[in-house]
Amino acid sequence: MIRLRSVLHTLVALMLMLTSVASHAADWDIDQLMQSLAKIRADRATFSEKKFIAILDRPVETSGELVYTAPDHLEKRTLKPKPESMILHQGVLVIERGRQKHRLQLQDYPELAAFIDSIRGTLAGDRKALERSFQLSLDGTAEQWTLYLHPTNEKVRAVVKNIRIVGARDALRSIEIAQADGDRSLMLIERSAKP
Repeated sequence: MIRLRSVLHTLVALMLMLTSVASHAADWDIDQLMQSLAKIRADRATFSEKKFIAILDRPVETSGELVYTAPDHLEKRTLKPKPESMILHQGVLVIERGRQKHRLQLQDYPELAAFIDSIRGTLAGDRKALERSFQLSLDGTAEQWTLYLHPTNEKVRAVVKNIRIVGARDALRSIEIAQADGDRSLMLIERSAKP
């Protein structure tokens, strides 16, 4: 009888624990994710990226660092295999490769703007900005989540099939972009010391 009571107590404790975990997981939603991400005012990370392009035998691999300052400053500095920088600030994208420097106003390139807004909007925790061009869905818990972005704009859909962002709490861990033409890229992100 004592042994049966002990087993029952253990089962009840497990059921309460599982109910608590399920309840906590059910509470996690896109708004909570966005609030968590919006608290980050500045961040620095390293990245390694593979681009899988149909006409190439092997993926193109790059690595470097990312810098973000809220609300809209984003830098991607590729260090390997060749130095390159992309700096986005107040709607202007500056790309430097060697001695070449290109300056683009994002408003003139809506497809590019939507793609960049997917990353910038996620980092800023700006749900409204994301929903201007994407339908959002979220899986997982605060400790391990996946945010899916599906383009709602026809011009964006012609370029991007979907974007999958994986993270833990307020940190992005990877960004995978599936293009409409079948090519894709996967960027792995590792947070550095705070800037």
